[in-house]
Amino acid sequence: MRDTLVLLAALAALAAGLWAWRRWHPASFWVVLGYPITALSVRASWRRVALGCGLTKKRQRFWFTTVPGLVASSGTVRVKRRFQRVAVDTKPFMWLPLPTRHGWRVTLHTLEGQTPGDYADAAERLAHSWGVHAIRASSPRPGRVVLMATMRDPLVKVDTLPASTELLKVTVGRLENGKPWTIDFRTVPHWLNAGATQSGKSNLANALIVGLAPQPVALVGFDLKGGVEFTPYSPRLSALATSRAESVTLLDDLVGLMVDRMGLCRQAGARNIWQLPPGIRPIPIVVLVDELAELYLMADKSEKDEIAKTATALLRVAQLGRAFGIYLFCCGQRIGSDLGPGVTALRAQCSGRICHRVNDPETATMTLGDLDPAALVSARAIPAETPGVAIVAGQDGQWYRARSFYVTEQAAEHAARAHADLTPSWTEITTHLPEAVNA
Repeated sequence: MRDTLVLLAALAALAAGLWAWRRWHPASFWVVLGYPITALSVRASWRRVALGCGLTKKRQRFWFTTVPGLVASSGTVRVKRRFQRVAVDTKPFMWLPLPTRHGWRVTLHTLEGQTPGDYADAAERLAHSWGVHAIRASSPRPGRVVLMATMRDPLVKVDTLPASTELLKVTVGRLENGKPWTIDFRTVPHWLNAGATQSGKSNLANALIVGLAPQPVALVGFDLKGGVEFTPYSPRLSALATSRAESVTLLDDLVGLMVDRMGLCRQAGARNIWQLPPGIRPIPIVVLVDELAELYLMADKSEKDEIAKTATALLRVAQLGRAFGIYLFCCGQRIGSDLGPGVTALRAQCSGRICHRVNDPETATMTLGDLDPAALVSARAIPAETPGVAIVAGQDGQWYRARSFYVTEQAAEHAARAHADLTPSWTEITTHLPEAVNA
């Protein structure tokens, strides 16, 4: 009896120690204990899982089979083994799973006739078979598929917004693989951000303002809600348009500024402003557009010319602005083809895509429709109780689930006031352009 109590006490102490280890240092617990058990389990169950998920192929193999022979006088059936070709289910070859921060990844060799899309279609079934949060399939090269498993959703809780250390680059959240979600305008110059009310769209704009406010850049706002969204950030905005008439004027200024910078680069023999010497390089401009649809909505025919002029100017900025330091971040609750060809043309110039929870399928299709169809399915599945979660087209050409850091309006307003001294005058930007020097 005493030995039993001692054994139970030792087991209880061991369980408590393992719980504390996993609770206070999950990374080392996963690498030392969780990963080896998971890796062995995945390898041992791969044949059954592949068969259940339809990832096997029938192949002819020579094998010993049991075939019926003669029937003895006692009624017993005598059998014999024969070496012959039979059809067997062959599973894809699997390498040893490797640990990641939030799960594991494993490389597979595809069978004949298979494509990475077959594994992407089976991702949900694979996740349920192995009891993980999600499985993502990617293909680094022909004939290979990498399955990335996430044990738990890393987007349930995200950290605070870190300070930006590089020009025109802001870390705004976290990707589903645990890596930081960054918006780098130097790499992806123009972005399209769609989302319904309370989906996290405005929160992402707040994160951008907090990240860009301390940088030597000019911020320009288009707020077609009458200015209620961006007016509190006006100390850090060089220009703000709150109506369509003001938008036309401001877009004309941007187009004229872009033409002037073209001449400066041509005179200096540079392809873009980043090839200019620092002393004559113009300040980069980030244009924030809220409620993009308001620029294209037409109440009556009298607004037709104004809308056409606005759409043309905005499209010119999107087509030519990257080389001359003008970048777009366009937000909207609804972005559909019914708004006219101008929106479709602008969408084609925005290689950065962000889709929060939306109310209509067309907005998700307009934002992500030319990417992987699986991204469209994931966007429509974003629940309302997870604001800030979005589908993002990454800078590596793939799409990810991501969640932005929570940034209050008060924090964005404080950042705008604290760095108001860095705000260049719009008049100075549009009238003063340094002359190029001869090399």
